[in-house]
Amino acid sequence: MRECVKANGITFHIAIHGREGAPWLTFSNSHATDLSLWDGQAARFADRFRVLRYDTRGHGGSEATDGAYDFALLSADVVALWDALSVTRSHYVGLSLGGTTGIEIALRYPDRVASLTACDCRCSAPPEFAASWDPRIEAARRDGMEALVEPTLQRWFTASFRAANPPALAQVAHMIRGTSVSGYVGCAEALKRIDCEPRLAGIRCPTLFLTGEKDPSAPPDLVGRWCAAVQGAHFAVVREAAHITNIEKPAEFDTALERFLAKVA
Repeated sequence: MRECVKANGITFHIAIHGREGAPWLTFSNSHATDLSLWDGQAARFADRFRVLRYDTRGHGGSEATDGAYDFALLSADVVALWDALSVTRSHYVGLSLGGTTGIEIALRYPDRVASLTACDCRCSAPPEFAASWDPRIEAARRDGMEALVEPTLQRWFTASFRAANPPALAQVAHMIRGTSVSGYVGCAEALKRIDCEPRLAGIRCPTLFLTGEKDPSAPPDLVGRWCAAVQGAHFAVVREAAHITNIEKPAEFDTALERFLAKVA
């Protein structure tokens, strides 16, 4: 079931699947994608959970607002959505931008998060990482989202996956093109200012950090360090995968997520 829901002052496009009355499981997309990023996982987990997916502010069918976003806003968006849908507590899975959003929710709204799976995401934005967003923002404003399709695909997937999987790349390219410039820029500004690393010890829910072995923006050594800061957190590395692990290696991704949720749900 897909629908539009008003929350936190804007209209969000959402999809709800799965068993009524089951525990909620919320999926949050990466920057420059939409809720269809999670099509495979929505199908796989629908027999055990009530699955909620949503398009992040300014992405897919959700309304865009102008100006810079931050993770306080993006986390408040999710909680407002939960309130609108009478979701008191949910398991949460987010990738990249969605993963950092989940970390912020777990820190700001601990009673609302049953468990957190933070995939291929960052907890800090050192100067070189923050500066990498400026030319992308400039390209989006000057030339539109089409200019970002090919360089983004090259960062997000290994060369071997790109060569062997044109249909998957076409699906992701379609999501990138469908992202509004305002939404892209707003979320890029949030990513430039990630600052949750000093607060990670405050996370109290069961947590899984997961990343791709070859993820250039969230490499295993960094993610492992952040994982160690969260008491009792689990850590998984998806072999031979870059940034969008659930599409590049869906079987390995789903197995790691399934094992974690079986322990905590």
